[in-house]
Amino acid sequence: MKRGVWRATVHTLTGLPVALLGVVVLVAPARGRTVAWRSSAQRARFSALLGVTVDEGAAARKQIAYHLIALPYNLIAFAVVAGAWSAGIGLLVAAVQRPALIPAAAGVPAAAALAARGLARLDVVLARRLLGPDVTEALTARLRELARARADTVAAADAERRRIERDLHDGAQQRLVALALKLGLTRAALPAGPARDSVGEAHAQAKAALAELRDLVRGLHPAVLTDRGLDAALSGLVARQPHPVDLRVDVARRCPPEIEAIAYFVVAEALTNVTRHARATRVEVAVVRARDMLRLTVLDDGAGGATDRPGGGLRGLAQRAGSVDGRLRIESPPGGPTLVEVVLPCGS
Repeated sequence: MKRGVWRATVHTLTGLPVALLGVVVLVAPARGRTVAWRSSAQRARFSALLGVTVDEGAAARKQIAYHLIALPYNLIAFAVVAGAWSAGIGLLVAAVQRPALIPAAAGVPAAAALAARGLARLDVVLARRLLGPDVTEALTARLRELARARADTVAAADAERRRIERDLHDGAQQRLVALALKLGLTRAALPAGPARDSVGEAHAQAKAALAELRDLVRGLHPAVLTDRGLDAALSGLVARQPHPVDLRVDVARRCPPEIEAIAYFVVAEALTNVTRHARATRVEVAVVRARDMLRLTVLDDGAGGATDRPGGGLRGLAQRAGSVDGRLRIESPPGGPTLVEVVLPCGS
């Protein structure tokens, strides 16, 4: 006889004593813990005897319902399967003396096997419905898991940017400063001539490289953002813009570091877009925290017509905001003005 039939038979026959113990446990003290323990034991039984996985996550009331239903169900299943196998064995013994009973002796065990498999399958359906999470619970748990994974990824990326910024600031940037200073002193000490001109050219290139490296470091993660927060970091950012920028920052309490980093880069990207495309003469930037939401607005008096297109700067803003469940809104009629608004969750 197939191995699956024996497994189904053993599963069905062991269901009654396990169900009896489960009902006893339900009326015991500390019922919440014991219900969870009995559910775990049932899951282990399904896995060991049938090779079936019943996921966790069911509400306590559903687990209690399973254990209450399991007693009458397994009582009936035990009676059917045990009775059928007992009758089949009895007929096999009797068929030795009465060959006319051979067809019945062969048919009853076959019926017992079918009954065992069918009842085991029905038990699996009940267990998955009542001991396992339903579709809504499973989706909710999966969404929570994905949200945690995304938050961890955003935090890890921000931490990595800050590490690279520190390494560049404390390493390559300091060496370039020392090199530029040494070249400047050497140039001053040399008499006029080709050698002095060559050192002067090297000095200028070192200063240019230092300026580029400083811009790169700011683009990774400005140190002032970590040390002094959004107000100071954005003040330094707007001071480097080629057009006037009115800045207002009203953040009474600091947001989590990854949210501050996204807010900074959103404003930086929006200002870059204004410089490249808007032909604006004036820009207003406002960053306001209201309870657990951080609202960023960038308003310019440029040509308008800005759109969120694949590969564009505004699509990058939307992706940065979306990485933390933020949202982006754009108003940019032809002829302007253009308003870019980003709202970020800022719970801390």
